[in-house]
Amino acid sequence: MRRIICTMLSVMLCVSLSGCRADSTASASPSASSSASASSDLGYTVLRVGMECAYAPNNWEEDTASDTNLPISNDAGFYAQGYDIQIARIIGEQLGVEIQVVKLSWDGLIQALNAGTIDLIIAGMLDTEERRQSISFTNTYGIGDTTYAILCKSTSQYASATSIQDFSGASILGQKGTYLDTVIDQIDNVNHISPVDSIPNMLDRLENDTVDGVVIDTDSGSAYLQTYPDLVMVEFADGQGFDLGYTGSCIGVRNEDNTLREAVNGVLATIDDDTRQAMMDQATADMPQ
Repeated sequence: MRRIICTMLSVMLCVSLSGCRADSTASASPSASSSASASSDLGYTVLRVGMECAYAPNNWEEDTASDTNLPISNDAGFYAQGYDIQIARIIGEQLGVEIQVVKLSWDGLIQALNAGTIDLIIAGMLDTEERRQSISFTNTYGIGDTTYAILCKSTSQYASATSIQDFSGASILGQKGTYLDTVIDQIDNVNHISPVDSIPNMLDRLENDTVDGVVIDTDSGSAYLQTYPDLVMVEFADGQGFDLGYTGSCIGVRNEDNTLREAVNGVLATIDDDTRQAMMDQATADMPQ
């Protein structure tokens, strides 16, 4: 009788434990469940995000892992950090997908997107009409309206300029393949210097006095002034600056990837202006000196 009772108790215990495991699985985190569902509906479990990793405070690379940076998938031992990374991390978390950062040259981003090498461009890219002929864009993810200014030495004769036309005759430099270069021709009689491939190279040329000024967006310019105290940023009133003709910094998506674009737009809609500003302030404080 004791043997029968023990056997019955053992069976009852196993059933009880099995029920506990089933209840535990059923009560899994709703956010984890919804993320898995979003990932399934999206058709992606991994999103490969292309950027330069050389455009602080939007994105840069560092050699130490942290809670807020992400590994660069094609550059072992290095990690991507910056405002763009925080946006990418939020997208990954809300859509329930892994984010893989792919480091690419600026000129290669759109080609890589259309070739399927990457799935998104999150690199401070402006949604210009020319680019819209090749790819689609999400809503803006930057902070405020993007405007352009000119960085020059504080001792420069152009430091007190109030209009882009005050730079007539000056040697002005921009970044290859961007509006930072193409808008220079809006200045009458400007000495339009052949563009270089990155913002750090632009600043090196300016620091070495081989150019009079470099074109920069005001968000990035404000951040770089902390690193280069001998520079000033010349900003312009309405009607006195560059005519840009775009909405702002947007995320690039393949034309046919409508589901992904709308999913990302849904995520961006949840990030309010205060959160965006706080992330940019943090990126500015953390950017390489």
